[in-house]
Amino acid sequence: MHSRDDDFRALTERVRGELKGHGQWALYERTVTFARQGTSTARDELARTLELPGHPLWARELAAFSLGTLGDRRAFETLVLLLNYRDPVRAATAAEALARLGDPRTARAAAALATNPLRTSYSLHAVRLLGRLRAPESVPALISALERLVQGPDHHWAVAAACIEALGAMGDDRAVPVLSSARVFPELREPAGGALARIWRESPPSSA
Repeated sequence: MHSRDDDFRALTERVRGELKGHGQWALYERTVTFARQGTSTARDELARTLELPGHPLWARELAAFSLGTLGDRRAFETLVLLLNYRDPVRAATAAEALARLGDPRTARAAAALATNPLRTSYSLHAVRLLGRLRAPESVPALISALERLVQGPDHHWAVAAACIEALGAMGDDRAVPVLSSARVFPELREPAGGALARIWRESPPSSA
């Protein structure tokens, strides 16, 4: 896992490409300064960026990522919004911040996205986040999502593979039926077989 500094540096480099005009540069420099300070006053200023209307999306993303990785739960709602965002780069940034935030609502929000059939094409990072959190909601949500993908008609192979990887890593034998179903697809045969082998190693099937 990258350090917070590495992730923040990558985020600021990406955001710089979106800036338009001197006013946005000034806002960018101000937001980055507060993010680097990390003091109580600086966090209040970042939270204000999230609360006040009219700020560009990149400013809200910078503020939310900074607050989230500092454990400030005022970032939660904005980060969930970004996790649902169509741009996978923004969703990945939000997932990283949510994983570090430690808010108990995170797994429920990620599960809601992962199991929403209307958001499947945007759910890759929510699925990966569920696997990383290993929360009580994780396995049921991942099983539900993978069942829907296996049954089709739109399989979304990358999302399905992420579900399989997460389920295999968690080693929960409740996932065996859906992983067995996934194995019939050539695109999923190898990861599903590997996940099943891992589960059976950690929790051998009963001989009864």
